[in-house]
Amino acid sequence: MAFSIKQNRWAYLCLSILSLCLAVTITPAKASVQLLAASTPNAQPSISLVSSQPNNWLEQGRNLYHSGRFAEAVIAWQMAVQKYQTQGDRTNEALSLSYLSLAQQELNQWGAARQSIEQSVKLLQMGKPSVDAILWAQILNTQANLQLHTGKAETALESWQQAQKYYEQAGDTIGSLGSQINQAQALQSLGFYRRSKQQLETLTQKLAKMPDSEIKVSGLRSLGLALHAIGDTRSQQVLEQSLATANKIAAKTQLSSILSSLGKVASDFHNPEAALNYFEDAETVATNPNEALQARLAHFKLLVDYDKLEYAIPLASPLKQQLSELSPSHSSLDAAINFVATLNRLENPDRVLPSKDLAQLMADTVKSAEKIQDGTAQAYALYQWSQLYRRTNQWSEAQELAQKSLNIARQLQADDLIAQSAWLLGKLYKQQGDRQQAITAYTEAVKSLKALRGDMVGVNPDVQFSFRESVEPVYRELVSLLLDKQPTQAALTQARELIESLQIAELDNFFREACLDKAQQIDQVDPTATVIYPIVLSDRLGVILSKAGQPLRYYVTQKSQAEIEQTLDNFLVALNPVSDSTVRDRLSRQIYDWLIRPAETDQAFQDTQTLVFVLDGRLRNVPMAALYDGNQYLIEKYAVALSPGLQLMAARSQNHIDAIVGGISQSRNGFSALPAVESEVKEISQTVSSSMLLNQKFTSQALADRVKSGSANIVHLATHGQFSSRLEDTFLLTWDGQVNVKELSELLKNRSGNSSKAIELLVLSACDTATGDDRAVLGLAGLAVKSGARSTVATLWPVKDKAAQMLMTRFYDQLRRPKITKAEALRQAQINLIRQTDFRDPFFWSAFVLVGNWI
Repeated sequence: MAFSIKQNRWAYLCLSILSLCLAVTITPAKASVQLLAASTPNAQPSISLVSSQPNNWLEQGRNLYHSGRFAEAVIAWQMAVQKYQTQGDRTNEALSLSYLSLAQQELNQWGAARQSIEQSVKLLQMGKPSVDAILWAQILNTQANLQLHTGKAETALESWQQAQKYYEQAGDTIGSLGSQINQAQALQSLGFYRRSKQQLETLTQKLAKMPDSEIKVSGLRSLGLALHAIGDTRSQQVLEQSLATANKIAAKTQLSSILSSLGKVASDFHNPEAALNYFEDAETVATNPNEALQARLAHFKLLVDYDKLEYAIPLASPLKQQLSELSPSHSSLDAAINFVATLNRLENPDRVLPSKDLAQLMADTVKSAEKIQDGTAQAYALYQWSQLYRRTNQWSEAQELAQKSLNIARQLQADDLIAQSAWLLGKLYKQQGDRQQAITAYTEAVKSLKALRGDMVGVNPDVQFSFRESVEPVYRELVSLLLDKQPTQAALTQARELIESLQIAELDNFFREACLDKAQQIDQVDPTATVIYPIVLSDRLGVILSKAGQPLRYYVTQKSQAEIEQTLDNFLVALNPVSDSTVRDRLSRQIYDWLIRPAETDQAFQDTQTLVFVLDGRLRNVPMAALYDGNQYLIEKYAVALSPGLQLMAARSQNHIDAIVGGISQSRNGFSALPAVESEVKEISQTVSSSMLLNQKFTSQALADRVKSGSANIVHLATHGQFSSRLEDTFLLTWDGQVNVKELSELLKNRSGNSSKAIELLVLSACDTATGDDRAVLGLAGLAVKSGARSTVATLWPVKDKAAQMLMTRFYDQLRRPKITKAEALRQAQINLIRQTDFRDPFFWSAFVLVGNWI
């Protein structure tokens, strides 16, 4: 008898929600080593081959899938496909193929997954028009999940929109809501953050109006996770609403997962006390052993991360024992790997558990992973095992395990795994003095990190670590190897490209997506510019100089990173006008001697009009224009620009200026008044062709409408704003509230994606970098790149608004001159303040920086 579709709608729903969760958590399938709440630690060890009935294969596949035994689920569903094909039952064959694709996605079998889902869709298209809507919805949902995780966000969006229609046709509320949440994620992947946010807000309202039910609880939890993934602080509020509803209707089976989600959000928002309470509560209310284990592991990880080892140690041994007793499944292997990964982050894991015990746990995990054909878990376990041996100086054993991990990662084509294992192998070669092999391994690691681009942040946070721990050091350690002793031109070229790639990777990490797409090489933009790459390494400051048509030059100063950074910090403090100017000049001259003097002595700046800095680390907060040679500031000798790297959007010739000029002069939303902004906005509006938005008229919607409908090539905004290394703390103030950096960048690109209509210049004349944030300029660089504006002028710190008004008015006077570059226009305006006003102190004029294309 054919397997009844209607009788098994619960199965579609079950797997739909699972694929929904895969999407909502923004975890690329290639990197997925997730701890699935639906997994059971006591799953049966193997498939029972007692029945040839296809419906048995379907059900066994589902049970295996939910147990995290994906390879076995594939076998079961392949059998179901064959049986239904023999019976000529196209509908259930299509269903089986859809399930099969889900399992293949989990195993990184992308080609097979695509083939399965395409075959499934084809079968449905050949069938009767009366095919159940819920089946169409399920299959389109699976297809969209694959499309999103293989970089086809636009197609995925369309598939989820179709799936939504089918879910609604079938009266499936949770399926419809899930599709809409996934659509919001696809919109994020495409860069449409305002649309995504609007969609999520609409969903919030829909859920609020729904009667309390388990569907509402699930929807709110998924929505909370989606909001958290895009850095929206409302995620906690939505998850709390989900928790309150679950408590109200006694939805006990959902409480633990909601509390764990709240714990992770609290941890990410640096509230460990709240996170700890959530994890403890999640363990208490868990309705199955697996949920309790996940909560206990999260609790343990939090204690280790916050160095509360006195509380973590009593939990460690029972956890290890429990993990070693679990039946092999995707979930149980992951749990063991994450446990060891947490301890491997400590300088001395033996403080918590003996390394030999952890090594044995990983050895057992590798065997179990082989048994259930989970290559991803096998590679991760080998990597953690290798790390343990490296700590105990067992070099050959560590190297053998790292190489095995890398080999499996290559077979899986899993870039996150390749990067991790190749980096470890590189470190092992380096420690043993094999420089060339180390460079080869590091180079492979970087290549994989580049391939990840926008997925960098998406890789499983339970196994992967923060950007500063797992990405930045790979680049820097390779650069350090390349720049040892007397580097060749090839080594210098590779080092320069690495520093550029690191800049782009940092921006990707900041925005949680790939940032820079269409670009042009700086070398081809301006032959009269010299590009300067200062590189801060642990034991030295290297400076690479690049000029079109000439070999790269390299200068090095042997100074520790700590000494370099202390000097930079002292200089920033000394820039305050009330500080001793002799101290400021001494520190400024010191930095000048490091970055500029050797090249000047070498006459490397002949025929150079503009110095373009690709700044590294703490140097990004330092105003290069204010560097002092003892007689003159750098800006008095050269125009100065900043760039995230060699790649820039091409500039068009500046035939005319058509500007949108907006600002807020009055006190608003807790921000102080900026009285001179009114004069600034009005003077600029009189100087150049423009439309003006002042105070009440300067709303986010009014700005969006002007950008979209007009032909403006300059957008000048004189209002409070802040740049930060935290996405959620980077914003601009409009009359109706704060606009975050993603919304602002989308708003500025709101011209149907037509690059010929890109904003030529974005000016932010009253912004600030977050106090005490040594990576705050990321927010500025991020906005500069992501907005699509070819150039951005902004301030590194708040400047007296009268000084800003004077400098900006002079800047536009210069910009109107024929054939003048933006960098030269800013230079002339700064020189004017130095030589002809009371604002000659660097504090008032050097805060203004030009980022991007300087022509």
